[in-house]
Amino acid sequence: MKRIAVLGSTGSIGTQTLDVIAHHPEQFRLEALAAGSNVDLVVEQIRRFRPKLVSMADRDGAERVKQAAGTGVRVVYGEEGLIEAAAATDAELVVTAMVGSQGLGPTLAAIEAGKHIGLANKETLVSAGHLVTAAARRTGVMLLPVDSEHSAIFQCLHREPSSHVRKIVLTASGGSFRDKTRDQLEGVTVKEALAHPNWSMGAKITIDSATMANKGLEVIEAHWLFGLDYDRIEVLIHPESIIHSFVEFKDKSILAQMGMPDMRVPIQYALTYPERLDSPAASLDLTAISRLNFRAMDYDRFPMLRIAFECGRLGGTAPTVYNAANEVAVARFLQGDIDFLHIETIVERLLDGHTPLRDPSLEEIAEHDRLAREAARRMTL
Repeated sequence: MKRIAVLGSTGSIGTQTLDVIAHHPEQFRLEALAAGSNVDLVVEQIRRFRPKLVSMADRDGAERVKQAAGTGVRVVYGEEGLIEAAAATDAELVVTAMVGSQGLGPTLAAIEAGKHIGLANKETLVSAGHLVTAAARRTGVMLLPVDSEHSAIFQCLHREPSSHVRKIVLTASGGSFRDKTRDQLEGVTVKEALAHPNWSMGAKITIDSATMANKGLEVIEAHWLFGLDYDRIEVLIHPESIIHSFVEFKDKSILAQMGMPDMRVPIQYALTYPERLDSPAASLDLTAISRLNFRAMDYDRFPMLRIAFECGRLGGTAPTVYNAANEVAVARFLQGDIDFLHIETIVERLLDGHTPLRDPSLEEIAEHDRLAREAARRMTL
């Protein structure tokens, strides 16, 4: 039985991870979970899965969970609690499903503790890919991708050396506004932006999908996961989200991974690797779909993706600033403080004034992250 910890248990990826665990109770044991402030859902998860350790965002949430859950579970909180949930239990694999750069510290702690990582927190590699991958190599820890695109590439490569790969192609749904022109994006609402046509995801990642920032983060993540330079990573729009990504090899053969849009499939593969188990997902019926469509990427229409490639090539703290500025800008849009198109304006302005620091330490990454967030919050448009 494999022992699992889930960081971000109340979010979209976290709840679907628990659904996979529930589907195979003979295979998995939930050792720990970490969440934000959704006390009611956490208490429900405790009663269903009986983890030994639970971490909440703050003291108040932890006290409320303690009162509701009763004995038999240790409840902690804050940054220290998150690190404990990641690194101080008997879990063999830690699923990092929290949103944003808050995932970096606990991911590194889990790696240092020898835990394999089910990586759903792409910002970890975006902000500190050089540190995370070096730590994983040193400790012998596997970074198992949970994102559907990276899981697809991981499965297609099947231990092929990078020298055999001509390029990888990440597919993108195009998000909520894939059929709108730039002019039509003026004045779009939060409700419209959150109406993703294919996937059920959290608010932040859904907005990132609409701006294509999510794909930009995935490009940088792919660079670190698969050791490929940015000239060997491409993106195209695939509205149906059936082909999750593909690899073209030097001999021009192509391997693609396909399936219905259901995040439980890549989540389960990360949990069971290298084995495969029955899945609760629906089977793909190509005769029912009958046609798959693809569009070339328009980097003028989706400048957040262009900027991500530029930041990846610059390296250093450029991706950190990109990610931090985007997180704040998306939060401001969701709060109704700025327009949708202002997200990219904030990110681009901050990067225009940033000189990347090469090979930054963890402390330097944290400082540049903090400064970028402060500037993004203060910026007037």
